Amino acid sequence: MIFGIVVVTFFAMEFVAWATHKYVMHGWLWNLHADHHKKDHYNFLERNDSFFLIFAVPSMLLFFLGSIRGLDAPWLWIGLGILIYGIAYFIVHEVFIHQRIKWLKRTNNAYFMAIRRAHKVHHKHLGKEDGECFGMLVVPFKYYAEARKARSAQNAD
Repeated sequence: MIFGIVVVTFFAMEFVAWATHKYVMHGWLWNLHADHHKKDHYNFLERNDSFFLIFAVPSMLLFFLGSIRGLDAPWLWIGLGILIYGIAYFIVHEVFIHQRIKWLKRTNNAYFMAIRRAHKVHHKHLGKEDGECFGMLVVPFKYYAEARKARSAQNAD
């Protein structure tokens, strides 16, 4: 039961992150996200980094509430699912895609190539309008097909 709560929360966070990215970051909080869409946005810290707090605060509050209610209450485990998603987001977005930490530079994995391609397509739009590919871990299937095709071409060389 506990494991299920964590897993469901983790996967639900992808849709929360998608909606937040599309309707909040590219909407009424664009002023915080805009620096992330500039051509040369690779400073150590960006205003866009404040969104980690927006996601961390509910997780922390759920940890606190869960610690008061006890381990049988779901709040602690929902908070843990949010935290694990946040860690995955950091690794995928900051480390793998944007290389803010120089790890995981190269991959031949079609899934990771698709994620990188979809994010690149997202960043071709420098304004808040006309955006696409707002997800992080789930991207449109066409990017998987492109990644498999590119991987096959690399392997043929």
